[in-house]
Amino acid sequence: MAAKLTSLGTDPVKQFSVFAENRVGRLYDLCGLLKAQNVHIMALTTLDTTDSTIMRLIVDDPDKARELMVNNDFPYTECDVLAVEITDEGDLKSVLAALFEAEINIHYIYSFIKRPEGKSALALNIEDADVAAQSLGHHGFKVLTQHDIAR
Repeated sequence: MAAKLTSLGTDPVKQFSVFAENRVGRLYDLCGLLKAQNVHIMALTTLDTTDSTIMRLIVDDPDKARELMVNNDFPYTECDVLAVEITDEGDLKSVLAALFEAEINIHYIYSFIKRPEGKSALALNIEDADVAAQSLGHHGFKVLTQHDIAR
């Protein structure tokens, strides 16, 4: 039952989806703002369309990031995501197998930029995070909390 302790329950990893017009420099502006205030981007992906861009990011200090985005006119939404630690790219199939076995639908997935001790991590937006966390824990994977990614 150790997997239950690592579920998203009390300290879930926060993901911000920042909405911006699709123009040169907007991601640069956001990254510069966060860096200037010592907020580290731990994972990042972008999705662009003709008119707009969605920048999805996970940071080490969500409270500070939230305040900065509000005060600097970066519209965003926030949600919990499941973050799972992996040793290398070879673990991807095993993570997917654990989720498949639990019949969990994955909406999207992206990787972390850096994790301590040479390990990697995946950010997953999925159907049922608690069931997914239990399945991943049962298969020997560590599900990360926001505390685990804080610097």
